[in-house]
Amino acid sequence: MNNSRKLHSRLILAAALAMPAPLLAQEHRLAPVDEAAKDGTWTSFRAELAAAVEKRELEHVLRLLHPEVRNGSDSPRGIEEFRAQWHLDAGDSPFWGELAAALALGSAWLERDDRPRELCAPYVLAKWPRDADPLESGAVTARAAPVKAGPSAKTKTLATLAHVVVPVIDWEVDDSDAGSKQKWVKIRLKGREGYVAEELMRSPVEHAACFTKTELGWRLTVFGPAGRD
Repeated sequence: MNNSRKLHSRLILAAALAMPAPLLAQEHRLAPVDEAAKDGTWTSFRAELAAAVEKRELEHVLRLLHPEVRNGSDSPRGIEEFRAQWHLDAGDSPFWGELAAALALGSAWLERDDRPRELCAPYVLAKWPRDADPLESGAVTARAAPVKAGPSAKTKTLATLAHVVVPVIDWEVDDSDAGSKQKWVKIRLKGREGYVAEELMRSPVEHAACFTKTELGWRLTVFGPAGRD
């Protein structure tokens, strides 16, 4: 998890497990889903948005924002505020990478008390198990994630995890090789600790993109930590 994700994680709240059961103190499976996969309008919209994000087509992305896109409880709604908050006119805005990562995983419907349901990507936010601490746990989103003995691909593999929630000790650990840019998530197994490559894990309080279907088609209604209210 990069620095911005790590900061937000502090501030905000159908593969089998491949490792022996005793290694986990408590097992929470979190299978990947894409609840709108059968809706052709959604799949085409997501593909269109993902392509625009990859190419960093700002004006195209802005057209896909909901006019009342939410920007946090203390900020005014709207596209211009969204544009300013994300520094979309800067060449190094983290928006592109964050949204690409969110869209790469499946989506799930999320219902909140004060608004109509929204389709949120990734699915981790909407499907997070209620009895798992969202601030101290993370989801393995890969079907075969090696758990290494140290923060290096060269270390011993302790186990392999698939689509499961695990306790997290540290979301951002540098690789033991100073020349490597790989980041690791330090997790807790029963009686030991291990490391999983950060791109194979997701926190429920990381950035989530939520959408609604309007008369003009799908529109992004919010993009922020834990699908920001």
